[in-house]
Amino acid sequence: MLFHGTVPRFLAAIRAEGLRPMARHAVHLSADRETAARVGARRGRAVVLTATAGRMHEQGHVFHGSENGVWLTDAVPARHLVLPGQNRPLQTPLSK
Repeated sequence: MLFHGTVPRFLAAIRAEGLRPMARHAVHLSADRETAARVGARRGRAVVLTATAGRMHEQGHVFHGSENGVWLTDAVPARHLVLPGQNRPLQTPLSK
């Protein structure tokens, strides 16, 4: 598991599009909740999302560790993100 700190106003876009690098070269993830909470709190009340990085890796997503302890990846699909206190992804596949 890796973690991403954000604020509530971005959750609708994250639910629709997952995490994208936006103006950065990669999506930044933290190895622990506390660091992600500090990152998210820079913009307001933090929400810490859990990324199911192990599953992502199994599906071919590549992660790189940076010297400052940040994990980098191209994107995190919403189906690999979980809100605090929930056991299901932000985006679940549509059932037929």
